[in-house]
Amino acid sequence: MGAQLRVYKRRIRSVSATKKITKAMEMISASRIVKAQRAVAASTPYANELTSAVAAVAARSNAKHPLTTENPDATRAAVLLVTADRGLAGGYSSNAIKAAAQLTERLQAEGKEVVTYIVGRKGVAFYNFRNRPIAESWTGFSDKPTYADAKTVGRTLIEAFVTDTADGGVDELHVVSTEFVSMLTQNPVDARLLPLSLEDVQTDGAAGEQKEIFPLYEFEPSAEGVLDALLPQYVESRIYNALLQSAASEHAARRRAMKSATDNAEELIKSLTRLANSARQAEITQEISEIVGGANALADASAGSD
Repeated sequence: MGAQLRVYKRRIRSVSATKKITKAMEMISASRIVKAQRAVAASTPYANELTSAVAAVAARSNAKHPLTTENPDATRAAVLLVTADRGLAGGYSSNAIKAAAQLTERLQAEGKEVVTYIVGRKGVAFYNFRNRPIAESWTGFSDKPTYADAKTVGRTLIEAFVTDTADGGVDELHVVSTEFVSMLTQNPVDARLLPLSLEDVQTDGAAGEQKEIFPLYEFEPSAEGVLDALLPQYVESRIYNALLQSAASEHAARRRAMKSATDNAEELIKSLTRLANSARQAEITQEISEIVGGANALADASAGSD
């Protein structure tokens, strides 16, 4: 019984140490998610207004620009997948990877070759383990992205988009990220950044109602020049917003996962404590029985000698 009691106590100490770690990670994620939410709230209006401005320029001009002109014979599409650098975040990264796989299957069914770009070590490890090709990857900033990181990613994607497909370029640009809805809900989403769909911008996706009419613009020197200037800003702002949304979702998912782990550790400690108490009581009962048995044997031996 003594050996069994020592095993229970050792397991209780181990689970208690794990509980301290998960509790600390839960508190860290809870503190970081507030800043991440503020960054998302500050970035989203700018990205939406910039998208509307690009759509307004394209709608009020007859210019054929790669930003808004869809290629009916598209053969290659780039997919940017945003995952986490670290684990212990529940199904956050795996859900984004599943969404990217579904998008890839859909694009391949349309006869398009998919070129994959990845943000986050989890996505890179997943693709490398399965020997899937990766055009380029970026790691080290998934939980706290900056606009400089978005510019680095956007520069590579824009270069691929403006390059001819015969030279290794792409006709479309898609982004798979995680949308932060609330502390309890984070949804993986995919969106096509390029070419920009004017119908999606002009109509409300929820109700399908026409939004406000675009203002009239005068272009100087030309609409093509304006679109050329807006192209990198549009792509970078959308990628930056996707990175911020994903970072907030990562912190929320990790906080929820660590809270669940902490609660499970508490329940396990209670269960082990009950088992340890039972083992200790059994050990005490056995010792008492041995003492009583020994006393009875001594008493019997004394009575026999008399």
